[in-house]
Amino acid sequence: MVSRKPAYYQSKYRERLREKGYVKREIWIPPDYAAVLKDCETALRAGIIPIIPKTRMEENMSQDDTWTTESLLEALQQSSSAADGNFTVELVDGADPGILVTMNEFGDLPLLISVSGSQIIVDTLLWPVEEVNDSASFNEMILRTHKLFPLSTFGIGAGPDGREYYEMFGSLSAGSILDSVIFEIETLADNALQAAEAYRSDMKKVA
Repeated sequence: MVSRKPAYYQSKYRERLREKGYVKREIWIPPDYAAVLKDCETALRAGIIPIIPKTRMEENMSQDDTWTTESLLEALQQSSSAADGNFTVELVDGADPGILVTMNEFGDLPLLISVSGSQIIVDTLLWPVEEVNDSASFNEMILRTHKLFPLSTFGIGAGPDGREYYEMFGSLSAGSILDSVIFEIETLADNALQAAEAYRSDMKKVA
């Protein structure tokens, strides 16, 4: 009997799974839940959908299973991330109320969350347009390099002082679970700080 390399058997195994109509999905979980995930995989292959109870935060969602500004504000305020001091949350009054999230672990970086219909937008201002050395070249560079910042997009919008600012934002469904919203918040904050460092040399030197 000819011995084959492990990669051969792994390839044949994956081929059989694909023939059954299965698809591969990569996920990240705490190591303590590896056995639970394996049980879920076994159940799904058998055509059984595991019962996953909603968290108390998700029960704050409206009857049509989408967040409102008020319900998302309350859920974020009661989240473990807020309790651990990772961020603080408050309501921003206005014609279209928003949620101000101050990222304590990211130098008190402010993020603004707006809930509009079926979409949640998480946004933060980066720097004034007028502080960029060459706007045309900088805009082209951003279009070529924005993929380095997953789940986030660059734009230009008006700041509270009336000036135009480069901004970074991300969006997700208003039906997303709370963990996904918090992940988007943390990812945007991290990306904003990385962008500030990556593009620092393109800014005018302030005396």
